[in-house]
Amino acid sequence: MPAMHRLSKIFQPVLVVPKNAVIKHQDVTSKSQRLMVEQGLIRQAGNGTFYILPMLQRSLQKTIALVDSHMQRYAEAEKLTLPTLMSADLWRKSGRLDSAGPELMKTIDRHEKVQILGPTHEESVTALLAAISPVSYRQFPLRVYQITTKFRDEMKPRFGLMRAKEFLMKDMYTFDVGTKEAHETYELVNEAYRRFFDALGVPYVKVSGDSGLMGGSISHEYHFLSEVGEDQLVHCNACGMSFNQEKLTSKSKCEQCHSESIARQTGIEIAHAFILEDKYSKALGAKYLNQTGKPAVLQMGCYGIGITRLIAASIEVLSSEQDIRWPLPIAPFKVCLIPPKKGSKEEPGAGPWLEKMLDEMDRLPALRSDVVVDDRTSLTIGKRLMDARKTGFPVVVVISSKATNVGNELFEVFNMQQGTQVVLGFNETLSEVKRICDSHT
Repeated sequence: MPAMHRLSKIFQPVLVVPKNAVIKHQDVTSKSQRLMVEQGLIRQAGNGTFYILPMLQRSLQKTIALVDSHMQRYAEAEKLTLPTLMSADLWRKSGRLDSAGPELMKTIDRHEKVQILGPTHEESVTALLAAISPVSYRQFPLRVYQITTKFRDEMKPRFGLMRAKEFLMKDMYTFDVGTKEAHETYELVNEAYRRFFDALGVPYVKVSGDSGLMGGSISHEYHFLSEVGEDQLVHCNACGMSFNQEKLTSKSKCEQCHSESIARQTGIEIAHAFILEDKYSKALGAKYLNQTGKPAVLQMGCYGIGITRLIAASIEVLSSEQDIRWPLPIAPFKVCLIPPKKGSKEEPGAGPWLEKMLDEMDRLPALRSDVVVDDRTSLTIGKRLMDARKTGFPVVVVISSKATNVGNELFEVFNMQQGTQVVLGFNETLSEVKRICDSHT
C-alpha cells in the first residue's frame, strides 16, 4: 500500500463559524482572504504578513513547479538566487532610490550602510553582469530567473495575499546584444507566459501596460478579471487592442485606432513583462564584447509573475462565497477519498475498498501523491463531504453503503469543478477520476 496522506495529520486550523453568527472580519477585504482564513490555509501574522499553512504550501510548491517547467522549457531560462539585501548605492546609481517612494523597505547594517529589502532585482542582477563584464557576445542571450520573497511597504495592505508587504514572486531578467534580439526574447517569454496561463486554466487577459517606474519602451500585463481588481482595463471593440487605462493619454479613445467604442473592465494584475532597453545596464556598466572586440551596453528585459498573488487571485475569481475552487493543476490535492464512518454497518464491507483504490490511483502518474484520505472517521460522511467541498478538492470519491453490494460495488464520484455527481463501479470510478484530472494537463 502506498504512503497515505491523511487529513487528520495535516495542520489545517479551520475557523469554525457558529451557525447564523454575524462575524465582522475587520482585516478581511476579499473573498479569497476570508475563504483561506476560514479553511485553515493562511493566518495573518501582522499587518500585511501571513503564515502560509501546510495545505496552501502544497499549492504553492505546485505553482512554483509549473512556473519552473514553463520558464525552463519555453523561455530557455536558468534559475538562480539573487541576494535579498541590496546596497542602496545600486539603487542610487539606477536613479530609483528616491523615485521608488516610501514603499521601498530599507534597513541599516552595523556599519551604517543602507540596505534595500528587494521588491525587485533589476539593480542586483545588472550589478552581477557588470562585475564580470565585458563578456563575449557568444554568451548571449542570457535569461535568468528566481522565485523568492519580495518586500513592499504597503501603506494599506489589503485583499490578503494579493496586496501584502511580503510576497513570493518569480522575476526573470534577460540580457541581449541588441534591440532586435531583445524583442525576440520578449516574444519568446510572452509565448511562455501564454502557455503557462493556458495550462493553469484561469481565464486571463493580456493588455498593453505603462512602463512607469521600471522604465523601458514596451510592457504588457496579465490580469484576471475581478471586481476587487485595482487596475482599470480598456478594450477597444474596433481594433481589438486592450490597454491598462494608465497607458491612455485620452480616457475616452483607443490609443491604437482612436475609436471611441471601448469597454472597461477591472483586473487583478498577476504578471508583467517589460523591455528595459539600457536603463540599468548603462547606469551600472553591464557590457559585452561585440564581434569587433569592442565593449557595448547590453539590452535588458524583465518579466514577473506574482506567485502568492496568483494563487489568491485564482481563488478569488473561481470560488463561490462558501466554497474554494482551485485551478486543478495547483490544487493542494486533486482527489479526496472519504471512507465509511467508524463503527457504521457499512464499514466492514466498504472499508477494504479504500486500500484497493489508493493502490490503483498511485499507479496513475497524474494522481501519484495527489490523493488525500479524510480519515476523520468519527465524523459522518456528510460532514466530511461538506468539508471537502469547502476546501475545494477537485474530485471527491465517497466509499459508502453502495460499496457493500458484493459483485455490484458502486462509488460516488463528485466533480467539484463542474458541480456534478455520478455513481460508478470500481474501474469506471478510476477512469472518471483520471478523465477529470487529465482534462487539465
